[in-house]
Amino acid sequence: MTNDDPALMSALTTEHFVLQTAISTATSEESARATLYVMALSSSLVALGFAAPPSPAFAPLAATLLPALAVLGLFTSVRLVDTGLQNVLCRSAIARIRHHYRQLSPQASTYIIAWAGPAEDDAVAAATMGIGRRRDWLIGFFTIAMMITAINSIVIGAGITLLAALALPLGPAIALGLLTAAVHLVLFYLYQRRRYRTRPQLPGLSPGSPAA
Repeated sequence: MTNDDPALMSALTTEHFVLQTAISTATSEESARATLYVMALSSSLVALGFAAPPSPAFAPLAATLLPALAVLGLFTSVRLVDTGLQNVLCRSAIARIRHHYRQLSPQASTYIIAWAGPAEDDAVAAATMGIGRRRDWLIGFFTIAMMITAINSIVIGAGITLLAALALPLGPAIALGLLTAAVHLVLFYLYQRRRYRTRPQLPGLSPGSPAA
């Protein structure tokens, strides 16, 4: 097909719209899931505040709520990594379509700005999301998944501290809680890093395709 083939342009425009919709849906899901977790955490903390010692209800309530919050936070964080990967993949596909748009005429590149470099694919999509603009090891700390994980690490650390305080002095119990929170945060960071580094790539362009 030539660059000005009507059927191809119609298909590309439709695909561009579908990909933008998918990105919007994933972003909305991220916001909804993060909000749900924070609201659940806030409600639980209010409940624990009402049942604070010396109330005998505090211990069983904390033993019920904190593990449930930790599990909810973990599930939320894992799903947020999934939606982040979906965003990168969709942006990669849009970048490839944009590259084709820029080849339509000599004037097209003047009005359709390249996202980055001549090879508009995964690297370009990553750049539009802030990935690749900072040091590689630092990138993962700025995702919404890591934000929820940081909060969840505090919840887990607090739960371990309360549990350990039943058998240990307060100082060692706090230290154990802090250590557990740090380990949880680091392990999730490594999980997220591996998921992004091994994320699916778009199929390579054939030598005869217009965007190649």
